[in-house]
Amino acid sequence: MLRIHFTDADLARIRLAAEPDPLWETALSLHRFQIRRGQWAYTDWHRETGERLREQGLWQVVRTVLLPLFPRAAYFPDFLNPAAAAEGLEAGLEAIVATPGHRVMHEVGILDRVVGAPAWAAGLGDMDRRRELAGMIRSYYHAAVAPYGEQVAAHLDAERSYRGRSLISGGAEHMLAGFSPLMRWDPPVLHVTYPVERDLRLDGRGLLLIPSYFCWRTPVALADPELPPVLVYPLRHKRPSAGDGVYGTEPLGALLGHTCAAILSATAAGATTGELARAAGVSASCASHHTGVLRKAGLISSNRHATCMLHTLTPLGASVLRGPSEGGSVPQGSRQAPRPPSASR
Repeated sequence: MLRIHFTDADLARIRLAAEPDPLWETALSLHRFQIRRGQWAYTDWHRETGERLREQGLWQVVRTVLLPLFPRAAYFPDFLNPAAAAEGLEAGLEAIVATPGHRVMHEVGILDRVVGAPAWAAGLGDMDRRRELAGMIRSYYHAAVAPYGEQVAAHLDAERSYRGRSLISGGAEHMLAGFSPLMRWDPPVLHVTYPVERDLRLDGRGLLLIPSYFCWRTPVALADPELPPVLVYPLRHKRPSAGDGVYGTEPLGALLGHTCAAILSATAAGATTGELARAAGVSASCASHHTGVLRKAGLISSNRHATCMLHTLTPLGASVLRGPSEGGSVPQGSRQAPRPPSASR
């Protein structure tokens, strides 16, 4: 269990990442190759990415360099996930290269003690070797993460919309309470499902929450308590089933048209026009046209919040989306390497 201790100042400084973090998504996507649990949520990604990595000659790099450095285990080095990555992939890679060599070697030493570090990692104290590593991470990112950027961004946008409304309607504590059962808010401590016992005291620094598409089940925090506090947590994935309308069957798409059906489905957790456009892979003007059609049909309602139009399902729309399933719930938006110990930082 991870216990995150808040002060009043920390509650006022909770932030939610505005964009997917490219280096966290890179690290956590590498974990998806190391465990079978949850593979149903990434079936297409596994198949397509494996093929792409082999076609581009990157699989050997993944197997011998990246997987040993990013184990899904009790620890992997913090310097691989710098805060600068919030500004984009290249900013994050530059920060990895610029990390002081003594810090890199300290963290590689921890990795070696906890799960074992590859022999070549002893050279990462040298900036040129870190520059080579950054190039490998860049190549992997463009092959394994970037092709799914729109899908990742759509999930994150839906999450931000949901958490943002929770924050506006009830405040920071209400939002934290809404993370149950993944996390339990027992003021002033957030109890997070975690494989090791640990306490993190924020001491007025606040907390950056980073939703992650490739994070599965267990949230992740930086190991060094002196670094700016972050908590990476999994976005929700909807398991396909025959009773989930557009998620599992074709009739709704045939009735409404596939774009309109996709937009109706994406409205399940509430979404803005821009979020619906991303989810359906269409322009904002096209999404606006379809929301007008769905609104006239009584399937969604639309209300303006500041500069955004927020769309939600009506009871009729929820019923249509559920289809013939009995009491089905409205969708909520959503191997190759040895299996290391379960994840934490």
